[in-house]
Amino acid sequence: MARQPSSAQPGTPAKKQQKANRLLDSDRPIGFFSSLKFELSVLIVISTAIAFTMAWFLLKVGLTGWVAMPITLAVALGITYLFSRGLTAPLRQMRDAAEAMAEGDYTVRVKTGTDSNDEIGMLARSFNEMAEELQHADQMRNDLIANVSHELRTPVSALQAMLENLADGVVEPTPANMESILNQTHRLSDLIAFLLDLSRMEAGAASLQIERFNFADFIDETIEPLEIADSGHAHSIDMRVPDDLVMEGDQDRLRQLFTNVIGNALKHSPDDTEVLIETHEDKTSDTIVTNVVNFGSQIPVEARGDIFRRFVKGKTGPGTESGGTGLGLSIARWAAQLHGGTVRVVDDPRGADFEITLPKHHIPPDTGKPTAADND
Repeated sequence: MARQPSSAQPGTPAKKQQKANRLLDSDRPIGFFSSLKFELSVLIVISTAIAFTMAWFLLKVGLTGWVAMPITLAVALGITYLFSRGLTAPLRQMRDAAEAMAEGDYTVRVKTGTDSNDEIGMLARSFNEMAEELQHADQMRNDLIANVSHELRTPVSALQAMLENLADGVVEPTPANMESILNQTHRLSDLIAFLLDLSRMEAGAASLQIERFNFADFIDETIEPLEIADSGHAHSIDMRVPDDLVMEGDQDRLRQLFTNVIGNALKHSPDDTEVLIETHEDKTSDTIVTNVVNFGSQIPVEARGDIFRRFVKGKTGPGTESGGTGLGLSIARWAAQLHGGTVRVVDDPRGADFEITLPKHHIPPDTGKPTAADND
């Protein structure tokens, strides 16, 4: 994530502290007009008028020209400096902000002159917009790295467990086992391709590869690598999904959704416990509702919204891998929203219950209506 401004850190060098102080400059004493040239003309007129008036007054009170002239020039220079300093204050801040951004701090902004109507005011606003874009791009880069490391964990763990079992002679290298390993490598390759494209999709260019599929088969394929990676913790998964349930969606995106939610339930389940996956169709709203229940544990009501935020980690406790990077549930919510669905924690006396609601038929975002293929 972007670093905090260095001026807020203890032991800040004097040079950086001076930069921070400059950002606190007062508002510009001039800047009401829409043209910098007009403002400079007004400044010259004001300085000339004040200098002329003062020279006339000093001569009027009996001072000689050799005394009145230096005083008049000093006053005129002081007034010019005061107003010109206000004109150039945003430029000084832009210089300091550019130096800070070159050191990796994208949080600095130009604060003076952003409300002005002249060219400097427009430049200050454009500079802040550029800084916002740079900070957003830097944040997306950091998020992408974190997402990659998080999302690759499940297939890599499954591959490692399979190969260790083969190396130890626990399982035979049968065609079925080798095919399972090959399937995981294919899934890993697809996942890498998806994650490398994540920044483009989050920028608004996301596209879904919609297809019809059997939901029970999809869940079976999703939990297979999770069960392999979970070996040694004796968790059991009770799946109650109708065999004839068919839905439309992007399987790759939905696999991330269910992998993260089910994986989260396994992480926070004590050994030798059960995780329930229960699905039913809500014909009233034409949605498919899936509940993933982690028996025995509960999530406080006040914490249910925060756990879906990025980098918010769960409490350490018994399970496969308590804690983590704090990205799984955030990614799950993002994948659900791509399909027009939701994921939330609901009240359940049995334990932590994550309820996933997804439209049964894909609804294009630009029309708000099901596609023609949906009405069969």
